[in-house]
Amino acid sequence: MPTPRAAAFAAGLVCLVAALVSPLDSIGETRLFSAHMAQHLLIGDLAPLLAVVGLTGPLLRPLLAPRPVQRLRVLTHPLVALPLWAADLWLWHLPRLYDAALAHDSLHALEHACFFAFGALLWTALLGLLPGPRWFGAGARVAALGFVWAAGGALANVFLWSGRAYYPRYVHAPRAWGLSPLGDQRLGGGIMLVEMSLVVLTVFVWLGLRWLREAERRQLRLDSIT
Repeated sequence: MPTPRAAAFAAGLVCLVAALVSPLDSIGETRLFSAHMAQHLLIGDLAPLLAVVGLTGPLLRPLLAPRPVQRLRVLTHPLVALPLWAADLWLWHLPRLYDAALAHDSLHALEHACFFAFGALLWTALLGLLPGPRWFGAGARVAALGFVWAAGGALANVFLWSGRAYYPRYVHAPRAWGLSPLGDQRLGGGIMLVEMSLVVLTVFVWLGLRWLREAERRQLRLDSIT
């Protein structure tokens, strides 16, 4: 029976493979923005989250030992990881970069690698996979989750409420399932808003339960001393 951590890591790999080799990939590239958005959420949100949940500090220690890798640890600081994640999310969805990624396979691969890497940095910081600053406690993590929801939700609402379709690839693509280009874009924004809200809520509950367990252990230690 796999441990919960091993199961989470395996689920992260499944999300990544499903995003890259399932029909979602071809449909998202050629027909539907909403399918491409679902793919981006799998690569940049769910897959890195589950992978980080499945890892442990001792498991990562040998990989982090080389000096060049240690210098990159600064990327997991919350004041670095969160802005990098938000900037990456917004920049790749700017029409010029988005269209360029669809037109060039190498740039598209870089886009996907950035989504996964910056997503992993984000969840490493938020879930405390590696030691972080002392001030980044329960309250700060909740505020950081609020930032994640606001940054992702703002982009989702741009797609939800826009009066025009932004990406020519989908405007001129063969229509699928009766969706207009604008309806498809709004569906993609809705998928993003719902997925990010559910993920943030789940992580909030998980962090809250972990904080309660830690508070209980501290109280038990205090009781044993007195």
